[in-house]
Order: sequence, then C-alpha cells, then structure tokens
Amino acid sequence: MSGHSKWKNIMHKKEKTDAQRAKIFTKIGKEMAVAVKEGGPDPVSNSKLASLIAKAKANNVPNDNSDRIIKKASSADGADYEEIVYEGYGPCGVAVIVEATTDNRNRTASDVRHYFDKFGGNLGTTGCVSFMFTEKGVIVIENDGKIDEDQLMEDALEAGAADFVSEDGAFEISTETDDLEAVRAALADKGYAILSADTDKVPSSYVTLTGEDDIKNMNKLIEALEDNDDVIEVYHNWENPDEE
Repeated sequence: MSGHSKWKNIMHKKEKTDAQRAKIFTKIGKEMAVAVKEGGPDPVSNSKLASLIAKAKANNVPNDNSDRIIKKASSADGADYEEIVYEGYGPCGVAVIVEATTDNRNRTASDVRHYFDKFGGNLGTTGCVSFMFTEKGVIVIENDGKIDEDQLMEDALEAGAADFVSEDGAFEISTETDDLEAVRAALADKGYAILSADTDKVPSSYVTLTGEDDIKNMNKLIEALEDNDDVIEVYHNWENPDEE
C-alpha cells in the first residue's frame, strides 16, 4: 500500500500474519520469474533480478526458495507470467494504480474490475491517472542506532542517489529509476543492510476522504487488491491519516 513512505509500507507488511506473509513470498516469486524471462537468470547481468533477490532476503525468503524459483523460471516448464498495470479511481476520485503479474489476463482483469465496482470506484483506461505519479527508486535501510547518518548520506550521494531522508526508524534514499540497482549495490558493498530496494510511484497531489463510508470503502478496496495473489503493488494518492 503506497501512499506515503516506503518505510511505513514495510512496517505495514511486517505486521501481517504468517498466511499474509506467505502471499508476499508468492508475489516476489512471480516478479522474479518475470525478471528471469526478461533478462536471464544471472543477477550480475540482470539488475532487476538482483533487486528482487535483495527484496526476497529483506522479506526473509530462504535462499533455497529463490534459487528454485530462478531455476524453474529458466526452464521450459516455468509459468508464462506477464506484467499488467491497471488504472482507476477509488471513492471520491482517489487515483489508484495496480501492478499485477499474472498467467491469466482475463482472470486478473475481472478480479480487479470487481473490486473497483464493489467498493465505490471504477476501473479506468491506461493513462487515466498515471500522469499524477512520478516514478523513482527508493532504498530503505533500517536505523538500528549503529549507523552513522552523515556517513551513510555521503556514501549514498557518492553512489548516485538523488535524495536522502531520515525517517522515524529508517533511512530512505531516493534515486532515478535507472540508478536504483547501482546505488543499492554500492551501498551493499559498503556493508549496509538493505531492507528494501524498489521503484515507487509518488503522487503529485493527495486526496483527503472525510465521509466514513468513503474511508471504509477505500480501505476495503486496498485490502482486496493487496490480498489478490496476482497483484504485486498498489499505489494511490489517498492522504490516509492512519498512516501518519
């Protein structure tokens, strides 16, 4: 659920039950399978796969699981996944972008449309809300109290980062999307434990919901989308006070 910082998003996911965490593992596996199909099984030459391996480790996915996924995706028996992006509006015009990875386009489209219709929104056409978001790379490093903030900022900027923010309990490092893997690798080489290294879509403006039913429906829409095995990420421009 991305509407604010990546760190808050990670904390939100950390609080999930074991069953929900298993869904996160499944989704990362699908992303890795797509990355292997697109760029090959070697993370040295496939920066997207390298980022996903780091993401898997940050989510406590065992290395053996990642190795099996990569091996299967490299074989002829691997599932034929494709990435699809859906755009639409939640209650009161909240902009929503849904990134999915699926082996059945019709099933996923039907599910996503159903969620929008059920919870007071509507699925739109490609480009209807994406112009409201800017894509960037975001690297999150947990602040365990042992990291020298000034040194980390210097190392990040030297590696090519565009911005550095100290959050409550974490450091968020922003990059251009093309620089994400290079900055992540440079910081990892210096011994920093990377909690997350992902692209993010940041809205240019936010929508505040005041109606109790609208807030309830927006929460249910996000939950339904995130609970779907095919949905990898949900971005929105809802200014949710509960995430502050």
